[in-house]
Amino acid sequence: MAIVEMKKIRLAAMKTDKRRLLRDLIRLGCVQLAELPPEEGDMQALTRRMSSDAQDRRGELSRLLGAVEILDRAVPEKKGLLTPKPEKDSEVFLQDSGVKEALELADSIIGRDERLRKLSADESKERSAQLSLQPWQSLGMDLSIDHTETTRVLLGTVPAKTSMLDLNAALAVVSDEAEICIVSEDREFKYLIMICVNEVFAEVQSALKPFSFALAPVMGMEGTPTEALGRTRISLEAIAGEKTALRSEIESLSSRRDELRLAADRLCARIAMAEAEERMAATESCIIMQGWLPAADEEKLASVLASYDCAWETEAPSKEEYPEVPVSLRNNKFTNALNMVTNMYSLPLYGTVDPNPLMAPFFIVFYGLMMADMGYGLIMIAAAIVALKKLRPRNNSLSFCQLLLYCGVATFVGGALTGSFFSDVVAQFVTMITGTQWSMPYLFSPVRDSEMVLYGSLILGVIHLNTGMAVNFVQKVKRGETASAIWEEGSLWVILIGGILWFLDIGNISGIPIVLIIGVVMLLLGAGREKKGFGKVTAAVACIYNTATGWLGDVLSYARIMALMLAGGVVGQVFNSVAIMPMQSGGVNPLTILVFIVIFLLGHAMNFGLNILGCYVHDLRLQCLEYFGKFYADGGKPFTPLEISGKYNNVRR
Repeated sequence: MAIVEMKKIRLAAMKTDKRRLLRDLIRLGCVQLAELPPEEGDMQALTRRMSSDAQDRRGELSRLLGAVEILDRAVPEKKGLLTPKPEKDSEVFLQDSGVKEALELADSIIGRDERLRKLSADESKERSAQLSLQPWQSLGMDLSIDHTETTRVLLGTVPAKTSMLDLNAALAVVSDEAEICIVSEDREFKYLIMICVNEVFAEVQSALKPFSFALAPVMGMEGTPTEALGRTRISLEAIAGEKTALRSEIESLSSRRDELRLAADRLCARIAMAEAEERMAATESCIIMQGWLPAADEEKLASVLASYDCAWETEAPSKEEYPEVPVSLRNNKFTNALNMVTNMYSLPLYGTVDPNPLMAPFFIVFYGLMMADMGYGLIMIAAAIVALKKLRPRNNSLSFCQLLLYCGVATFVGGALTGSFFSDVVAQFVTMITGTQWSMPYLFSPVRDSEMVLYGSLILGVIHLNTGMAVNFVQKVKRGETASAIWEEGSLWVILIGGILWFLDIGNISGIPIVLIIGVVMLLLGAGREKKGFGKVTAAVACIYNTATGWLGDVLSYARIMALMLAGGVVGQVFNSVAIMPMQSGGVNPLTILVFIVIFLLGHAMNFGLNILGCYVHDLRLQCLEYFGKFYADGGKPFTPLEISGKYNNVRR
């Protein structure tokens, strides 16, 4: 597979055809409109940027999404975990009918929800008032009265532990024309009423401060506490009734949820066209646009544009434009699974190599060896197949499901090679029943053959890294950098071959590894070929250090294949041993079977969860750091054509 060949398109059409042209382009789904470069001279005076109603449409979309969220919160939709999105024809997304009505419906729902929130705030306020009034129920005075012609009245609280003797004594020092009484008390506060003449009011307030006297929030309310409580109860009942009615109205509107969702998807299409319109320029009578399209889709575009009075042209991008060319990867069912990995890292630059077919076999094989369990593999395969059949996923979701399926197959094969089925649960059962030590047949075991597995992991690493070097070698030759390819990648291969021959004692003269020495000399000459004088020496020293440490570190990174294979298997064995212990000591009975099932399921669920994530992360590291570092040129911009993309509905294909 390769990076899709792109062409630049420039188009000028009649302004009256703008809306129809945009609708045809979004149906086609293969043209990405780009910003027009700033014009100079006469063209700058003739053209102007197009404006659109994109901002207004975004506001309308926000209203629709808000209404759907309110309905989802009020009446959660009952649907299966694996229910796919509904599919509709592209024409349905481009229809204008129903959007206005859906916006009116959304405003109605949002209005009711806002009223509910206001009522909830009022309810909280009334309940707070109710709580503050209850301690004062025995008080028969009007709460709105805080003074008479000659006296002042205060209602307040002090902490429950406050001594009334001390409080009265403090007031007596100020004046004998002030009196304070307890209305009620509880564990936290004493609720007091204080009456004094106007002349000593300020002194009384000062005397009360040391006792943490706080004014009661009920002061200023109309009527007696009992009357105020009655009004509060009536208000709460009215609020509860209105809230119930509003909730019922919102729930009754949930049957129109799909209407709101479809209108939201229609607005998404409108917004996409409006944003495309903003990238155009216009004169009095025509519109001007430019963009990118896959070369393979040029005929489809030509057939659409044949019905317009327009002028258009396409051309291949120049090498100077490669950094700006959007990237789309052409994949089959196998390599498409790695799109998720590539997108997480970075797309390749246009004009370089597509990493997916080069990465796919290594990623899947490495994952299978790290996970290496037939039971886990079967779970992954089953989950992927069910998701593919039920959800009908697309784009990154499809890539994830495909990758889960292929890695599940590799995990099952890895488990078959190592004799692991939920680690060693079968072996432990057979051993317990027969009394004879037994193990499943295997080709190699990370526990028994850990040294061999480690060497095998490192050899896989050498193959992986050299594949990346081979890709880089070919790319350099294609770019005319043959000398660089020979002096850099070529010298390393000579060193590798020389090291193997030296180890096998082949081609050595008097014990001297001639081929290895030739490779080292090539590497040193290549490192200093563009340097002068003493710079050749420093370049050679730096090359030896960087090559030795770099390759040693890269190759040793692949020891994680063995480490993860070993870790997952050993943890699984531990859980199996703990789960089967009650059967070994107490025999097989319903209780020991139940204990086994609980420990087995919990233990392997945890082990499976840790391994499925850990193997993915470490496999990703081997690809993105070690492998990609040998050949990959990242930084590509994704190809994002003008196309219909629904949040709640898929376009029928």
